[in-house]
Amino acid sequence: MILDPKELADRPKVLIVLHQETSTPGRVGQELVRRGFALDIRRPRFGELLPETLEGHAGAVVFGGPMSANDTDAFIARETDWLDVPLREEKPFLGICLGAQMLARNLGARVYGHDDGLVEIGYYDLAPTDVGRELMPKWPGKVYQWHREGFDLPRGAELLATGETYPNQAIRVGPCAYGIQFHPELTYHMMVRWTTRGAPRMELPGARDRRDHFAGRFAFDPAVKAWLDAFLDRWIGRADLAPAAAAVAAE
Repeated sequence: MILDPKELADRPKVLIVLHQETSTPGRVGQELVRRGFALDIRRPRFGELLPETLEGHAGAVVFGGPMSANDTDAFIARETDWLDVPLREEKPFLGICLGAQMLARNLGARVYGHDDGLVEIGYYDLAPTDVGRELMPKWPGKVYQWHREGFDLPRGAELLATGETYPNQAIRVGPCAYGIQFHPELTYHMMVRWTTRGAPRMELPGARDRRDHFAGRFAFDPAVKAWLDAFLDRWIGRADLAPAAAAVAAE
């Protein structure tokens, strides 16, 4: 079923910030649409502007990318500074990997890589803190990672989950801003693309073999998907769906 343009325009929007020409919001985007939201996709790296306010959006998600939050590119600085908007307006914000590292830098924390070059590429253990368990009782035991930098815990942030190599894996800032190092948005097709185009990165210290990525998805992804469903329900909930929109989201 194709939505009427007016009906689509009336749906609450979530701002989606991507960093590569071919990037998609993956399962996070799919789940937001299923919950009745429209996706306002922007790529600041290619000159698209971010809004001066989120008054017209229900929330915002900043995704990952191969660049570093420490890079000197102008768009990195602008995007990091822009995070003042959701923080000031207390709009639901989610930073994933690079997005979480930008959130940490915005709040004055250090973003860093290991001196010995250790990375997290593949599935790794995740452990919720007491605060994390109070927020959500069920967390996945292993999550998919693709990064070679982590971040210090920003002042005023709550640590929700930890890992061994990069200890700060999930944080909350204020009532509704979150940063996570791992990738619950990952679909099977994204895994194929990442492990093909990024094959040299699987030779880095600490990275998992490509075969282990796919074996891990079979074993661990159901728990990650269940966590994402519960997290999105808590973080942004559902938009009011018109019957036609509900039918499309359910397909």
